[in-house]
Amino acid sequence: MKSYAQHRRIIDADSHLMELDDFLHNAARPEHLDFVPSMHDQKSLPVHKEGLEKGRALLARRQQEPETMAKFEASMMDNTKSGWSRIGAFDPQERSHTLDLLGFEQQMVLPTYTLHQTLHAATNEALAATAMTLNKAMADFCDHDSRLKSIGYLPMNLGPEVAKQILEQGFADGCYTFLVPTNEPSAEQRSYTHPDFDPIWAGFAEQGVPVALHTAANGDYNAVSPSFRNNGRTPIALGGDAPFGELGLLNIGASAQLFLSAMIFDEVFARHPNLRVLSMEHGASWVPGWLQQMDFTANTFKHFRKFVEKPSETAKRHLKFSPFSGEPVGWIIDSIGPDMLVFASDYPHPEGTADPIKRFERSMPNCDQEVMDKFYYGNMLELMGGA
Repeated sequence: MKSYAQHRRIIDADSHLMELDDFLHNAARPEHLDFVPSMHDQKSLPVHKEGLEKGRALLARRQQEPETMAKFEASMMDNTKSGWSRIGAFDPQERSHTLDLLGFEQQMVLPTYTLHQTLHAATNEALAATAMTLNKAMADFCDHDSRLKSIGYLPMNLGPEVAKQILEQGFADGCYTFLVPTNEPSAEQRSYTHPDFDPIWAGFAEQGVPVALHTAANGDYNAVSPSFRNNGRTPIALGGDAPFGELGLLNIGASAQLFLSAMIFDEVFARHPNLRVLSMEHGASWVPGWLQQMDFTANTFKHFRKFVEKPSETAKRHLKFSPFSGEPVGWIIDSIGPDMLVFASDYPHPEGTADPIKRFERSMPNCDQEVMDKFYYGNMLELMGGA
């Protein structure tokens, strides 16, 4: 069977698990087990028990019936199915087989429901224990296949000392890298760009892996005031962990913009020149204007603060972004150059669409092979320290 990627060499910057409700409890160390909340307790991403149980049943059928497996292989990219029902959604060995079918060289693998389960942990001790459990569970899932890169979670709001312990334990357990929140919700706490957090950023740089940003792990950041929903119109929800309504999608990158601007203006990258950041599922259409706006801001403040280089130059050296399929990727590349964008399938989430390759390439009619190669694998390879 020909792979989905066909002739293309691809590193997938963003994919997910659709975890079962025992995923964390099965991985928990004895001292952490009592702190891990139930997946069903969290309300931010409701668990549909029928879909979960159907996914379990379909996996059993695929394992027992070759004809059923063949049908699922043939319809692998059908994003109308429940995430739990898609091949490779929660079984490690089947995920490796799915990666063969996709034909991707490597794939970043992020949590879905268990991230929300972790964020639901009510106390500092429970959050730390659940985060360490999540990191171990993700590492265990990917451990058998070096192509699968496990992405855990680092609760920075617990402070730099605790976060550093969780980071070190996560690396020791086998995590490739970690999602970090983009926003500190408490005005009394230190910014993540404060020098007290430098050991965290140094830990990522020394490990040679990118810091991971994702829209679901933004630290309770809400770019849109809830009052905007009180508009006399019927609300629109895209479903899953997608942003709520048109304004939610329009501002999906706001937390990443704020966080990355702070990282640049507060000179985190100057202090850690080998630090890299990957922004996933924040879109990329906003990036050209943001780069211009940062340079404008720096120029406005040049009499008060000395800037060694333009902020846009810092951003281009340290940051990569995964656009949504359907965004004007060719226009973005024309605006910012070919070195900042990376391919992401978002598999098996439905927002990845039924054919991300086709949708991306439709928006890139004037990109030559060198540019396409950078988008599909070269920029990720550089980000991961391989180029």
